[in-house]
Order: sequence, then C-alpha cells, then structure tokens
Amino acid sequence: MASHEFTSIRSPRIKGVRRLAKRTFRQRERRFLAEGPQAVREALAAVDGGRDGRSPYGGAALGVVEVFATAEAAQRHLDLVDAAHAAGVPTHRVSLDVMSELAQTVTPQGVIAVCEFVDVPLDQVGDVRMAVVLSHVRDPGNAGTVLRTADAAGADVVIFTDASVDPYNGKCVRASAGSLFHLPVVVGVPVSAAVEFLRGRGARVWAADGGGPKDLHQVADGGDLDGPVGWVFGNEAWGLPEDVVRQTDGAVSVPIYGGAESLNLATAAAVCLYTTARQQRSA
Repeated sequence: MASHEFTSIRSPRIKGVRRLAKRTFRQRERRFLAEGPQAVREALAAVDGGRDGRSPYGGAALGVVEVFATAEAAQRHLDLVDAAHAAGVPTHRVSLDVMSELAQTVTPQGVIAVCEFVDVPLDQVGDVRMAVVLSHVRDPGNAGTVLRTADAAGADVVIFTDASVDPYNGKCVRASAGSLFHLPVVVGVPVSAAVEFLRGRGARVWAADGGGPKDLHQVADGGDLDGPVGWVFGNEAWGLPEDVVRQTDGAVSVPIYGGAESLNLATAAAVCLYTTARQQRSA
C-alpha cells in the first residue's frame, strides 16, 4: 500500500493519531493505539482471523488501519512491514520526533499501529468454559496483565464491567502483550449482567476475595471448578463490593502460607485461573 513520510509533529494527521491517547477520542472514533512490535505483530495476525485462520471474535470486523514506524524500527522488524503490506495496511515512515509524539512510553520501540476496536457484545460470546469478569478494576497495568493471564490460561472471554478501566488505555494494551487480540473482550456491561450471562451458560461464578470464607484449594478439591467457571476480580485496593459478592456463588480466597499480607490482583488472578484450568483438564 502507498505510504507517506511524516517528519513534523505539527502535521494534522499526526495530531489526529496522537488524540487517540485520550479515551474520549478513542470512543468517538472506535480506534486505539497498539504500541511496540509485539502488540503490532499480534494485531496484524488478527487481521486475517488469527494465527489459525479462525477469528476469536465471532466474525466481527478486526482491522489495523495503519502502521507508523521509524526507519530503524522498520529495518529491525521487517516481518512487521511485510505483514502490513500483505494485509494491505499502509505503513508510514516517521521521524524520531514524530514517534516520540505518538508514543506513550518513555523509550519508544519505534512502531505503532492504529487499530479498530475489537470488543464484542456480550450476546455474541459463544460457549464458555472459563471466563474472567473485571469489576471496579481501575489500574490499566493490572487489567492488561490479567487479560494476558486469562489468555495464557485458556479463558474464553474477559469482561470489563462498566466500572472498570478502559481496555484500550495504552498501558492496558501494552500490559496485555498482544492478548487483547486473542480472545473475545466485552466492555461496559454491569456486573449483574455479566454474572447472569455466565449462569445462563451453565457456569458457576466465584468472587475472588482475600477475606473470602472459602479456600481456593478446598473449592478445587470439592469439584466446584471442574465445570464451566466464571471468576470475578475486584479493585486492587478494596476488593469487591459486598453487593457484587452476593451475586456470585461465594467469595473464594487464595491461601497464604507465609508472612505476606496479601497477593496483588494479577498474582491472585493467575493462581485462580491456573487452578481452574488444571481442574478442568483433570476432570
């Protein structure tokens, strides 16, 4: 595809792309920025429906609108340039100053893609064996890490409730390390709707809570993680509101055998999800 070279940060085109760093403009245009070679590589792989030829988004339109790269980055990541050309995605050369203007990191890696939103409506999600619900999660780094962990553990969907961070926040996209493009993501639904949906798919829904009366290992040993399971994870500082916990099948805590006061959100999520994955595969 034809491309351009941008050397001025005053270019209207560059200013337009830079605005996607703000949530208001992202929602208006339904586009976001994927920064770094890993994120761009996974976004381009999703253009053609995923690495195995099947889109995880139920046929929803996925797309990389355009790619911006410095000369050095384009040379270093020729596979990205070739993949963009093969997918018909315009690739533009930019100066270091322009890349610094577009990037949201202190040390840019020299490549950024403008991507279309990838979230899907809740009712378009298919069968669910394992699901993640983020309720009142505000830290984008934690949210992105949980998304990455959910992908690695084999989850079928990640639901960002209406009280949680924007999954298209730059820090969240980077923390997901490309997993944002691997599995269905639902955005902006009430936690009650998410729980109702999962129950309708035959899942038991558990609330991860450090003070929960149920022990994760006891729940697993009792067979309560063998079938379809949904996990609700809460805010990093104060956990889950009581009204949210009451909507689930119960609050479950990760046992702590040492002297640590607690586990952070991403670590607790990893333990819960991998315990569930192991139980389901053993069953």
